[in-house]
Amino acid sequence: MEHDSTVSKTRRKQEMQALQTLGETLAKLPGEQLSKLDLPDALRDAIMQARQISQRGALRRQLQYIGRLMRDVDAGHIRNQLDSVQAGAVKDVAILHRAERWREQLLADEDALAGFVSAYPSTDVQKLRTLLRNAKRDNEQQRSPRYFRELLRTIRQTLLDNELATRPDVE
Repeated sequence: MEHDSTVSKTRRKQEMQALQTLGETLAKLPGEQLSKLDLPDALRDAIMQARQISQRGALRRQLQYIGRLMRDVDAGHIRNQLDSVQAGAVKDVAILHRAERWREQLLADEDALAGFVSAYPSTDVQKLRTLLRNAKRDNEQQRSPRYFRELLRTIRQTLLDNELATRPDVE
């Protein structure tokens, strides 16, 4: 308690505002990312309620309430989890963009398949050739892009598998 008396009122207000801002960030997270965080039930419930509130005043009060709940939890631990989840999301987006680029190259150039297979030797070449052929046929016949999407999923999964295989084990 003696430590509390040495902290200025301004500093305490700044800390409370930082907690409330962290709470706002949590309330704005996509549901998938929020579910990955280890949060106390009361805090998770308050965040879920804040997502359903559309009135400004009510939302402001709910966010203040979340800020008060944040005082009782380890904010550093939550920030670390949040950083980890957001970094994972950024990595997923990067892999998706890389897969889209590969898909465009594979559809545009016949020789790109050899480059893809040499870069990712674990590729199921027969499946990839079939998907490429079907995606091109769908495009020519102006049918639904079923195989175009399936090709992207397959390429993305190959990239993810390669990422996992090359990552050093961390335990």
